[in-house]
Amino acid sequence: MKPKYQVIIDDIKSRILSGTYAVGQQIPTESALQESYGVSRQTVRKAILELSNEGLLRSEKGSGTYVSSQYRNRPGGSSANRTIGVITTYISDYIFPSIIRGIERRLGEDNYSLLLASTNNDVAQEKKALEMMLSYGVDGLIVEPTKSNQYNPNIAYYLAFKEQNVPFAMINAYYEELEVPFFCLDDVQSSYLATRELIAKGHTQIGLIAKMDDRQGKYRMKGYIKALGEARLRFDPELLLSFDTASKPQLATALDDFLRENREALTALVCYNDEVGLEVMQACRRLEIAIPDELSIIGQDNSYIAKTAPIRLATLTHPQEQMGRDAADWVIKHLQGKKDLPASNYYPPALIPGETVKEMIVE
Repeated sequence: MKPKYQVIIDDIKSRILSGTYAVGQQIPTESALQESYGVSRQTVRKAILELSNEGLLRSEKGSGTYVSSQYRNRPGGSSANRTIGVITTYISDYIFPSIIRGIERRLGEDNYSLLLASTNNDVAQEKKALEMMLSYGVDGLIVEPTKSNQYNPNIAYYLAFKEQNVPFAMINAYYEELEVPFFCLDDVQSSYLATRELIAKGHTQIGLIAKMDDRQGKYRMKGYIKALGEARLRFDPELLLSFDTASKPQLATALDDFLRENREALTALVCYNDEVGLEVMQACRRLEIAIPDELSIIGQDNSYIAKTAPIRLATLTHPQEQMGRDAADWVIKHLQGKKDLPASNYYPPALIPGETVKEMIVE
């Protein structure tokens, strides 16, 4: 449990960094803070002293306590200490190391350092990461949005970066509430091509596994529906299995149930990504469903999983390292004063054949 003075510090710091308390604004009096937090005056004074030492507050005798601009004085003023912050949903697995490698290589060319944080696709952790970046005073920021298909409660922090003229770009997805440059795979086209490939192989009973709290999942579902419509195939909601970050740990159980219930109705599946494709393979092994003889599957993102899976997974390309490099290049060029930089960049996907798709024999 946090000490009471630390609770006050965290709350006031959040209000300052998000812009709720503006630079130069007087914060509530000690008496008001005592009442608000239900603590002693000594506890309030200890919190104010800590915040003043961090450069977030300044006290004027006989007047009150005000938000200081000192915390905005970045440590990176010299070329040797310039820093770009990077916030991703995950760090240690899947495609993220390749994206970060692309960012690092581009930053290294202009002697920028990288400050890395991850959110585990949790908005509370995203808030902490944004506060860390604002406190540190990064020169620029690259963000992979958290739960990008849902309302984000941290918008005020992004607006604080804008107010401080700190350039930032987003990768893999973006928040519609913000006017922000982004670098994304064309997710609609990715799932469209996957579905169209299965249709071209004679499949008409095609299901979808979709992650619905991220914008990629929403757009990949759109591509799946588009391909079905063009082929005059009916969209069957019974052949859709959706999940989100919270329910992902139960995906294996959900897949077992889904495949049992639809074993006779399904001949193919479009998977949200390669990681889900591997989950489907494992479920099929448990249920003794032969891939691709009984069920064809296609992943997406061309991750290491597609190459190292027990059966080489058919998948779609993802720019990974190039995306990271391009986002870093955009931030650096913005800091260098370059004009007319692209506001968006969609990367076209391409199909990578594997061993998990079977051509249906039409009798």
